[in-house]
Amino acid sequence: MNDDTINVSVIICAYSNERWQDLLDAVESLHQQVARPREIIVVIDHNPQLLARAQAHLTDVIVTANSGPRGLSGARNCGVSLAHGAYVAFLDDDAVAEPDWLLQLYRLCANPKILGVGGSVLPAWVGEQPRWFPEEFYWVIGCSYRGLPRSLSPVRNPYGGCNIMRRDIFTEIGGFRDGLGRIGTLPLGGEETELSIRAKQHWPQHIFLYEPRAKIHHRVSSSRTTLRYFLSRCYSEGLSKTAIAQAVGAEQGLASERSYTLRTLPLGILRGLGNTIWQGNLSGLLQACAIIIGLFATMAGYLRGTFSVKKTLSVSPAAIPVADEIELAPIYVTGDLR
Repeated sequence: MNDDTINVSVIICAYSNERWQDLLDAVESLHQQVARPREIIVVIDHNPQLLARAQAHLTDVIVTANSGPRGLSGARNCGVSLAHGAYVAFLDDDAVAEPDWLLQLYRLCANPKILGVGGSVLPAWVGEQPRWFPEEFYWVIGCSYRGLPRSLSPVRNPYGGCNIMRRDIFTEIGGFRDGLGRIGTLPLGGEETELSIRAKQHWPQHIFLYEPRAKIHHRVSSSRTTLRYFLSRCYSEGLSKTAIAQAVGAEQGLASERSYTLRTLPLGILRGLGNTIWQGNLSGLLQACAIIIGLFATMAGYLRGTFSVKKTLSVSPAAIPVADEIELAPIYVTGDLR
């Protein structure tokens, strides 16, 4: 490796022909990192046309077909199995990383107690931001939401499309569960939550961190700003939470959600109503209503999932083969890490 290259394999998973330009932008943002990754791995999820196009146009990148089950979990597991870096980072195919993104994540790995680090995901609205869309529900569009820490803090799990993890996590406890994670346009999720909790159960003295200074910009298409998508994503999140609770136990699987439901959402409702009452801003009332219906949609998905999730959740995590020996060499960094 060159002096400016760090021992990290960055994995991008892609499945849609419509996101071709987004994929190019994501890869280019990795080429522009101040700390260059050891390798960039692009996994194409069961789309031969997109695979051929990526192999023909992407340079200095490892392009491979997903050899596992269709879906985001299978694609990420495939990427990890090909990785040679001591650390693996994940970037969404429709996101652009800021130049210091990877460095901000990687330098925190100098602490051997750190299992992984997640960064902040900022919305890049293609059109106008809907007035009714509450920041408390930015997770619906795959972005950091109100309620997350505003400074470096321990968290239960990092966001799946903006993080770095030790590769030996996957070889030691297995990969992402195939029954979790997005499949095509089906907006399921939670695969990174389940994996992170499983890692914490295996290494109880270790932690994950959230570093909001490690930023990416996530493209939010107009199709994701409709009320229909909002409710569908909330409902699917409820389904995913049921699967996570089944896999790792409700106490750990839903701990963050309890705090979010009992504190963050009520404060959001009060904030919205206050904006309307005291400032005459109708957007506040609309956002308060969206929080309420979003919560009920999520609860409906959770209740529905209670009776159906066992049909889709895989029995055990995917086994991850070792591409080569993993050596967590010392990381030397400068600057304030607080």
